[in-house]
Amino acid sequence: MNELKSGESTFELSVPYTLYETGSGRAKPLMVYLHGFKQNSKIFKRLMHPLTELEAYHLFIQGPYPVYDRKRNKTVDQWGRSWYLYDGRAEQFVSSLEEAAQFLDRLLEDIYPDINTTRTAMVGYSMGGYLAGYYGLSRADQIDELAVMGSRIKTEVFKEEHSGFEHLNVLALHGRQDRSVKSDPQKKSCAMLAGWGASVTFKELEEGHRLSSVYPNEVKKWLTGLGYQ
Repeated sequence: MNELKSGESTFELSVPYTLYETGSGRAKPLMVYLHGFKQNSKIFKRLMHPLTELEAYHLFIQGPYPVYDRKRNKTVDQWGRSWYLYDGRAEQFVSSLEEAAQFLDRLLEDIYPDINTTRTAMVGYSMGGYLAGYYGLSRADQIDELAVMGSRIKTEVFKEEHSGFEHLNVLALHGRQDRSVKSDPQKKSCAMLAGWGASVTFKELEEGHRLSSVYPNEVKKWLTGLGYQ
């Protein structure tokens, strides 16, 4: 059998998002929320309830990759989602993070004309925290506040270009009992980022990896201290 042609074709997926507004007046911060692995935007909105009490535009985005429900108890729209494809290889990891970041670029470009934003915060948990950290460092001019929970900011990807972070406020929250993502690597990443000029707060909580209400309440307290209302 002779191979006549091979290549790649594009298969498009529709990725849902929802933009909410809280508070009066048009000029206010934009808060972008990135959920964890096997979560979806509806689940994450419920978990982030304390943060949605802040006056802001709240953008909840769903990861593009569906996670199959092996028990077949959920419809496709209820399945969890993931943000990137990871097979253990660093090169694949960064490549997939960049694809997801470019997707966020396109979505934010569509969103910005419809709002009057004063600053932008990105909030990510676990898998969404890895993407938030990558986006915040690769596109630092787009982000003012970065809050990551139960994940790690991949500073090693940017060790050759560590400038332009002086305006960036970063909060890294980690559970002392987190067995999924260890805290020491995140602590080292935070120290490195602080050395590059960012204002970084690393805080360990008496929690595990599960996203309890303690996490968003700590983020809310931090943002309030930065002037969010």
